[in-house]
Amino acid sequence: MSYRFLPVLIGLLTTCFSNTFAQQSRPNIVMIIADDIGYEDLGITGNTLVRTPNIDRMAQEGIQFSNFYLTSSSCSPSRCSIISGRYPHNTGAAELHTPLPPAILTFPEVLQEAGYFTGQSGKWHMGPAPREGFDLIYDQGAQIGDGGEAYWVPLLRERPRDKPFFLWLASLDAHRPWGSNDFSGTHDEDLVDVPMQLVDTTGTRKDLAQYYDEIARFDDFVGQVERELAGQGVLDQTVIMILSDNGRPFPRSKTRLIDSGIKSPLIVKWPEGIVKKGSVSESLLSSIDLAPTFLDLAGITAKENFQGKSFRPLLQNPGLPFRKYVFAEHNWHDHEAHERMVRAGDYLYIRNSRPQTANPGPADSNSSKAYEDLKNQRDAGLLNAVQADVFASPRPHEELYLISKDPGQWLNRATLADDQLALDHLRGILDRWIEETDDTLPENLTPDWYDKETGKALEIDRSRGTMPGGPDALSTTAKGPF
Repeated sequence: MSYRFLPVLIGLLTTCFSNTFAQQSRPNIVMIIADDIGYEDLGITGNTLVRTPNIDRMAQEGIQFSNFYLTSSSCSPSRCSIISGRYPHNTGAAELHTPLPPAILTFPEVLQEAGYFTGQSGKWHMGPAPREGFDLIYDQGAQIGDGGEAYWVPLLRERPRDKPFFLWLASLDAHRPWGSNDFSGTHDEDLVDVPMQLVDTTGTRKDLAQYYDEIARFDDFVGQVERELAGQGVLDQTVIMILSDNGRPFPRSKTRLIDSGIKSPLIVKWPEGIVKKGSVSESLLSSIDLAPTFLDLAGITAKENFQGKSFRPLLQNPGLPFRKYVFAEHNWHDHEAHERMVRAGDYLYIRNSRPQTANPGPADSNSSKAYEDLKNQRDAGLLNAVQADVFASPRPHEELYLISKDPGQWLNRATLADDQLALDHLRGILDRWIEETDDTLPENLTPDWYDKETGKALEIDRSRGTMPGGPDALSTTAKGPF
């Protein structure tokens, strides 16, 4: 062989070795995000009726995080927060259906620059700018299927085999309206355990059973992704994270800042990286911690603009302390709103700057059978105190809950003398977070666009008000109290 070809051969071998090393030394990452599936609606989190065998098994083979909080109880603000690693008022997309501005850096962009193949399939809902961070996107209706999962496995098959990969797999399940599918009828409405805030009627039971059917479909596609990873021989080297964007689409859940609206399941499976399989970590986590964690897994130091921090150490030691505080916000989602939440230790505190209006839920929930049954019970004068909360107006300006004694957050302790120290402490922590992250309370918030009684669109000029966030909100690197 001529020696003049030696440098070329060495270069080819080096490139091949480098690609192989990159694939083997950096884990693949698959994030699977559900749409409107509540924390309490998986088998592994305590729902004895819903059928989620794949997710339940993966939790037993990985880690379940029991105190993972989202930053928003609305779809697109929550997703924009996850992809940017920033609080909603720090993204410029704090309200529903607001696109993420081009100036906001996203973690897929950073992974892409570091040599990862980045792909997305399913629901998008974040505007055009963050699409730049993905090499391949499948988000069109007919293509992704009724539940949004149809192209998850094909995307896995189309990926280049010489790169580590990150996939953002986003379902439409279990967002309303329910459609017939292969899992329709999986759950018997007569066996449904109706939660305290809803009315135990045939209509509400059917509504919940159809919701569970869509969760079962989501679970089945999660299993298909896992099997494809195994078939490709990369399951052991792949971190799989399963979560939701907000709570269930029922009254007193989605758009609320109590656990039923703001808390998400988080299941992590990583055969090569998790030692204590089947663990449950009670450490407080925020969804803004996902971005720096993904970058940390890829060997990348997160830039200061990401307001969260990596929880990778918890994957090796689930019992480590992590956060003292998590924060969340509820801004416009069909209706005028401005609420802020902080969870610390055993307490959850909410401040409502629009207490004069009720918060039954978003428009799709307000047009549901479950909500109709609540209204009928109200009109008959038969609501209990928990059910009546859905219609309460005015609402408390402050709410305080002691989670260990009140996991459903039924009793507002903000006026009880026994809890004044906790109340004062959380008031101060929330004030500090608002100041440090440049949050604001605009006078002209976006008004209601939908009727709260019927869920139907109002015949009004649909102009937006001012979103929260001061002049430095989009550029600040402040993280607030940890």
